[in-house]
Amino acid sequence: MAEDSQRNEAQYDQDEDDFGPTPELLAEIDEAIDSGDTQTLNAALEPMHAADIADLIERLATPRRRVFLELYAEQIDGEILSEIDESIREDVIEQLPREVLAEAVREMDSDDVVDLVEDLDQPERDQILAALDAGDRAAVQQSLAYPEYSAGRLMQSEVVTAPEHWTVGHTIDFIRSEEWLPEQFYHVILVDPRRHPTGYVTLGRLLASRRDATLRDLAEDSFRTISAYAEEGDVAYVFNQYHLISAPVVDRHDRLVGVITIDDAMAILDEEHEEDILRLAGVGDESSINDTVLQTVGQRVPWLGANIVTALAAASVIAIFEGAIAQLVALAVLMPIVASMGGNAGTQTLTVAVRGLATRDLSRSNALRVIRREVMVGLLNGAIFGVIMAAITMLWFQEPGLSLVIGIAMIVNLLVAALAGILIPLALNKLGADPALASGTFVTMMTDVIGFLAFLGLATVVLL
Repeated sequence: MAEDSQRNEAQYDQDEDDFGPTPELLAEIDEAIDSGDTQTLNAALEPMHAADIADLIERLATPRRRVFLELYAEQIDGEILSEIDESIREDVIEQLPREVLAEAVREMDSDDVVDLVEDLDQPERDQILAALDAGDRAAVQQSLAYPEYSAGRLMQSEVVTAPEHWTVGHTIDFIRSEEWLPEQFYHVILVDPRRHPTGYVTLGRLLASRRDATLRDLAEDSFRTISAYAEEGDVAYVFNQYHLISAPVVDRHDRLVGVITIDDAMAILDEEHEEDILRLAGVGDESSINDTVLQTVGQRVPWLGANIVTALAAASVIAIFEGAIAQLVALAVLMPIVASMGGNAGTQTLTVAVRGLATRDLSRSNALRVIRREVMVGLLNGAIFGVIMAAITMLWFQEPGLSLVIGIAMIVNLLVAALAGILIPLALNKLGADPALASGTFVTMMTDVIGFLAFLGLATVVLL
């Protein structure tokens, strides 16, 4: 049994190593780059997935990336290009031969081309658009005409449609005979004579039905349309909430203009979560490990500056009680603990609140209930850690009054932290601001100021 367990564990470890290139393969690739061996590099990369090759390109330092692209440029295709992070994509495009770039772009779906060109400067954008066929170029330009971060920018124009009166047999014959179809699609969208979408049929149901069945009778209940002007965040929410795999996109007259598939919606959901994490940390919503030193400094300086303001506010509170601290040195030892506990508690509540607002689990209908819950959590946590710190202070300083002061201050600050962590993001959301963008700064200021004020103020009243 032990041998079987070890064998299964070894097999599990081996399976985990199958995701991404092995250390040996990476060493072989590094050696090929160093020696300028194009043949070995091509052979090493040939079995790798496009996403893994894109990751490899992103991890290379700029000088080595240029060497890599000189050796491997002829093999860069549309799939690899669409996987490369946008922070280095323009640099990669500039180094590709024009004919390679043109061929790569022609292989891509219209939504991938839009994603590729929308952040490029006009000369690079024109270069890519010029490589497309007239029809594909018009589709990309139509998508670019929609507002940034809208569903129109996400959609692909290649849509498989059929009249709702068609039969399964007619539809299957049509699909088999057409060469323009997208590489991947999940639904046949039903349209009326004015090209208004009226429903859709999944490919699985289409293939499992009789040839004489009409598409109208096979339409799915999950059918929903999305306005081309809807925000990306709303698109991701609809896909996640209703478990969609694709959805037709319509213009202001409800005419079909494209389709969004689940891979694009989940990419947006991932980006939204990533932005929230980066904003909560105060490092800018577009921060990347591929950014230069100056770019990184520029993203972080504003938030560090905001933190200085909040720190000065907390320091001004401490200065008010300078005399009390001078008379009782223990206050200087203990006061950072109160502020630190409040800051951590506030961050916990804030993270849950921002996440709830992003997923729409926290709304006006349940806000009061959530606030009450966080108040109770803050009081209970404050009581627990107030008792703990009171006991520690008593053992440490042998001062009952000081123990009472820090216990009460802990309860007050953890309650304030809970309230600030939930009320501040709710207020910012109500004002139309991004709760992830500025909540952390305000919550930190509140817990620091109230923490010092409660502890030092109580100490002055009780002990001095």
